[in-house]
Amino acid sequence: MAGERTKLTVTKREQLGSRETRRLRKQGIVPGVLYGRSEPIAIAVEARELRRALTGKAGLHSILDVEVDGSGAPHASILKDYQLDKVRGGVTHIDLLEVRLDRPIHASVAVHLIGAEDAPGVREGGVLSQPLRELNVEALPLEVPEHFDLDVSNMAMGDTLRLADINVPDGVTLLDDLETVAATVTAPTREEEPEEAEVLLGEDGEPLEPAEGEGDADASAESGADSSGESGES
Repeated sequence: MAGERTKLTVTKREQLGSRETRRLRKQGIVPGVLYGRSEPIAIAVEARELRRALTGKAGLHSILDVEVDGSGAPHASILKDYQLDKVRGGVTHIDLLEVRLDRPIHASVAVHLIGAEDAPGVREGGVLSQPLRELNVEALPLEVPEHFDLDVSNMAMGDTLRLADINVPDGVTLLDDLETVAATVTAPTREEEPEEAEVLLGEDGEPLEPAEGEGDADASAESGADSSGESGES
């Protein structure tokens, strides 16, 4: 289970705008917004502090006790959304959502395949595919799983596992179709070689070529037969 609570101290942003956000990022500070039970609050948090809070055991599903300007009144929140720098990969913006711990929330949880190296179908050269990487759940904030493990160690060639085959703990409700395919083992695709035309060989082992005019004679014979048939009908 996630069940991990992490303190996160942020400051309230008084100045807004793109110029201000660029200035903050140059200083190693990540701008964001805390959406709560009242009006949204523009916040800023040190990148190192944010990284520490989101790299614990619960990862992105950690419950964040957000303190604004060291007020001492934490806001139990979750990471709602974030943006990454396309070049450097660092977080450039975060959206936090204040939640009530006694009310369920919706979350996306990753699915991990385990035992792939032991699957008979994989050992025989089959291809293991995972169409489903994440699934949507409903649970209390402290009950959202860190991830789901799907055991594929018994999958043979041609086998399919679906969402219904995932072990879901009590208190967690799956929101996706239970018939959704989660993993498959299929035979490797083989490229069919084009068939070669049959070649007749002579006594000397050289390919035989059609006699000159043989093709024309056949065509003329067919044409004559057609003409004869048409004349007979008239």
